[in-house]
Amino acid sequence: MNTPHPFVLPPEDRALSPCTGWTRAHWEAVADGLLAAVRPYRSPGGALITLPGRTSWSGERSDGLEGYARTFLLAALRAAGTAGSGRAVPADLLEPYADGLRAGTAAPGTADPESWPAVVDRGQAMVEAASVALALHLTKDQLWDRLDESTRERAADWLAGALRHEPVDNNWWLFPVAVGTFLEAADRHRDEARAAIERGLARIEKWYVGDGWYTDGAGRYFDHYNGWAMHLYPLLCAAVAGTPADPVRRERLREFLTGYGRLFDRTGAPLHQGRSLTYRFAAAAPLWLGALVDATPYPPGTTRRLASGVLRHFLDRGAARDGLLSLGWYGPDPATVQAYSGSASPYWAAKGFVGLLLPEGHQVWTARESAGPAEDADVDPALGLPGPGLLVHSGHGVGRLVNHGADHQPAAAATPSAGLDADDPLYARLAYSTLTGPTREGDPADNHIGLVLAGGTTGRGRIEPLGAGPGWAASAHLPTLAGQPVPDTRIVSISVARGPYEVRVHHVRAPEGTAVRESGWAPATSSRDELRSVADGLGARVATASVHSTLTGAHGWDRARVDSAPHGTAFGEVAELAVLEGTVAAGPLVTVLSLTWADAAPVAAPRVLATASGVHVTWADGSTSRIRRNGADRCSVTHEHV
Repeated sequence: MNTPHPFVLPPEDRALSPCTGWTRAHWEAVADGLLAAVRPYRSPGGALITLPGRTSWSGERSDGLEGYARTFLLAALRAAGTAGSGRAVPADLLEPYADGLRAGTAAPGTADPESWPAVVDRGQAMVEAASVALALHLTKDQLWDRLDESTRERAADWLAGALRHEPVDNNWWLFPVAVGTFLEAADRHRDEARAAIERGLARIEKWYVGDGWYTDGAGRYFDHYNGWAMHLYPLLCAAVAGTPADPVRRERLREFLTGYGRLFDRTGAPLHQGRSLTYRFAAAAPLWLGALVDATPYPPGTTRRLASGVLRHFLDRGAARDGLLSLGWYGPDPATVQAYSGSASPYWAAKGFVGLLLPEGHQVWTARESAGPAEDADVDPALGLPGPGLLVHSGHGVGRLVNHGADHQPAAAATPSAGLDADDPLYARLAYSTLTGPTREGDPADNHIGLVLAGGTTGRGRIEPLGAGPGWAASAHLPTLAGQPVPDTRIVSISVARGPYEVRVHHVRAPEGTAVRESGWAPATSSRDELRSVADGLGARVATASVHSTLTGAHGWDRARVDSAPHGTAFGEVAELAVLEGTVAAGPLVTVLSLTWADAAPVAAPRVLATASGVHVTWADGSTSRIRRNGADRCSVTHEHV
């Protein structure tokens, strides 16, 4: 694939990097290219970098600070990595950021044309203060220690605002941790800094659910923030400060990476799930971090393959066509973007360059690339994670996540009588993948089961995990309409996965004869002519030139069809999805789905037998899975392997 970006890269090295062709030199060249592209947008004093495009809800001045802070983090990682390898740091790499620090801290919060917004409660400046602090810590010898005392004093006072103000009650608690860690090292505001560090780390500890996963605040908010925030800041700040890594946090990271590394496909694509996806190759940050703090389950060549794969994946698909990172997934895509995002927001992708802190002679750079966990064959059994209620299902070059635990709803205890939020497509679907994105508002929902009531399909609302284990996960939900549960209804769903297939068993409590709808994956392309879809009886297929998906009603369903999603997904302008229709009856509804590359070798679909005692699934290799529901809230799954 031709690379649609203007960066000048060294030749590929297929001997060292047979999977991607990329080496450390490619990472350095991309960092240099990204930094060069933003220079024309720097303010005269250097404090603000205001890129073309939309303005966030925090305003233009805040967006200019964001452009400075996030690209400063990238420059600092580049400079620290260069110095760590024994090479001289180019003067023009950090000097503009030193100038910007002087100008930005001259009169914070005033109308001065260069000064930064003051740090206030739950204000965006707190986020950017963390990037500035981390960048200053990384370059303490090269930049901070060479500043005049007046600038250091003003900068420390501005940063200290993050120690004194209230963060948003989620990963934001780690921004004062980053600021405090630097200010301690700089011998500024030490007591406040230590208190903020301890307070922030204690707060996120309450959100650890097990299996290497934190929820991003109260509720069940499981997404990429687990890797590029909840794990990253505590361990990276400790590493930069030269303090020993907390052994508990190191082990949690290792446990997280065991599943996370399976969620990158053969092209390097990460999982398309959760918010802030415009940060793109920030998804590489926890992979590098595992190598940096010796907390990874992967060989060095696999770590580099996964990280280089994700960087190259996005650059090869237009994420920086003119050198600037766009707001979107591949190219510009407003539907991917949150209201808090401005034109410089994508530069949190700088976190993906943490690997530059590893010296040139580290094995992660010198070992020959080896295939990622999801690339060669099926990774069986699928990895059940009871803490977050997720099932990592990957293999043959595809990453899939079956969701029985993430819903992005307010915490139940915090809002006992309030209505629920509308289902968020990036959290509430039954499954996510590296090949497809969720359908958008106004289109039928993919990977969803609901009752058909009042002219629409019910939502999942708050998801109640019922357990997970090798090859399975289960959950229950009360179907919702207009933010309220539908009285006397409940759906219990159990997923088992093996090879390219997932089998879903749904026990639906609702008045007999109520219509039910379930949908599968939503492959997308740039033109409807490129979609190849067919529905026949109880089966339907949707395919593109590269992606193939199937949906089959194995028990209890009446018919299949294909629906159009004209608003497309992040993967293409138009999409289609297979759908099953049925009605509530005495027995379970059983569905078989698959999602593969179009060139994948065919694998026979599992055989399903539903009886009064449960559902018996026989896989292509003769292995079996038995699914039983023991009462309203208890499920059991047993496997027998040949």
